[in-house]
Amino acid sequence: MVWTSHPVARFQGAIRAPGDKSCSHRALMFAGIAEGTSDISGLLEGEDVLNTAKAMGAMGATLQSKGGGRWTIEGTGRAGLASPSGDLDFGNSGTGSRLMMGLMAGYPITAHLVGDESLSKRPMNRVIKPLERMGARFEHDGRGMLPLTLHGSEALQAIDFAPEQASAQVKSCVLLAGLNAEGTTQVTESRPTRDHTEKMLRGFGVTVSSRPGPGTQQVIRIEGGQHLSAVDTVIPGDPSSAAFMIAGALISPSGGVVVEGIMSNETRDGFFQAASLMGAGLGAEEIRDAAGERLIDLQAATTGLKGCAIPETLVASMIDEFPILAVLAAFAEGETVVSGAEELRVKESDRIAAVVAMLRVNGVEVEERADGFVVQGCGGPPPGGGLVETHHDHRIAMSALVMGTASQKPVSIDDPGMIATSYPDFMAHMAELGADIREG
Repeated sequence: MVWTSHPVARFQGAIRAPGDKSCSHRALMFAGIAEGTSDISGLLEGEDVLNTAKAMGAMGATLQSKGGGRWTIEGTGRAGLASPSGDLDFGNSGTGSRLMMGLMAGYPITAHLVGDESLSKRPMNRVIKPLERMGARFEHDGRGMLPLTLHGSEALQAIDFAPEQASAQVKSCVLLAGLNAEGTTQVTESRPTRDHTEKMLRGFGVTVSSRPGPGTQQVIRIEGGQHLSAVDTVIPGDPSSAAFMIAGALISPSGGVVVEGIMSNETRDGFFQAASLMGAGLGAEEIRDAAGERLIDLQAATTGLKGCAIPETLVASMIDEFPILAVLAAFAEGETVVSGAEELRVKESDRIAAVVAMLRVNGVEVEERADGFVVQGCGGPPPGGGLVETHHDHRIAMSALVMGTASQKPVSIDDPGMIATSYPDFMAHMAELGADIREG
């Protein structure tokens, strides 16, 4: 089912950012084990998040959708999670599956986890190994991938753990297991990653400490035996989703976009920092707080971009935005270099290879490297005209469609279906801002 994005003269307007996916997953999980009833509003109702909701319901939480992103969740409290009667299907969600494994590990339950073809190729040993050290057991085919069976334990032991990768998913998985472990669990990161787990746990009444370590390290500690209390909260707007609309404004012949209600968090703003280094003129107005996060309205307009070397210190805070950054690089004047981003190899697709293929098929010169890529910018609209293979990766699909709004010729994608996993309103928002995206 090919969809094509046609060049348009204007990309302008104002939209409200969809709820942040990372925070939506966590809100459902934490409310689902809390004591009492939580009211959550602004929840992102994409397929990934809804699969997390189904999983929590299958293990004893009571969840009710009130419509419009509003949910009421009665947690299991001290009774804890129960073994689900069927498979827990996480679809395309690495966040949902990995965080849930940590959450489940501290309860005496057995659960069989499955996912779609893409998720079943993503490495789970990075969370299996620390959870096994803590006392959980796993059954799998030896590759450390889904499908697998988890056997939790009431007798988890705290560990000191230093992940090989700078990964918020791995950190969060271990911290969530630490909630029900004996002793104090410590995670030492090589560099800070997104800190939504720590902030939201504090909102639910849990004590979590975080301090800088030597060099760029970050040390997070959580004491076992703590219980969560229900809260009423609002999910902040997703900066990762906002990046597509902001990029569309920057590359447009006549761009002017405001995205309202975006989370402002230094562990998530790498894309906007990188865009500024390339010359983007971005404006922000702080409006209020939500779920422990600052909210801003972000403005962007047409900008003449210049290529640059993206600092490796920004990689962890923009790991999901490299496909759309590559689109900016294609329009920029000069060379853009991305390095230190080998984690992209194990996302929904091999995102380094997928980004390189996306650019090449649209006439952009790009070099693939083991830990990134080098883009020779076109100094204006790239040729376009290509059919992009999305490899079931929503961010490749959305990036290609944004590129098509301002390239010389239309840009097509082979499948838009997976976009709903993370940004169900993407097509509507693009159309509202002036995009011309059609089937066929």
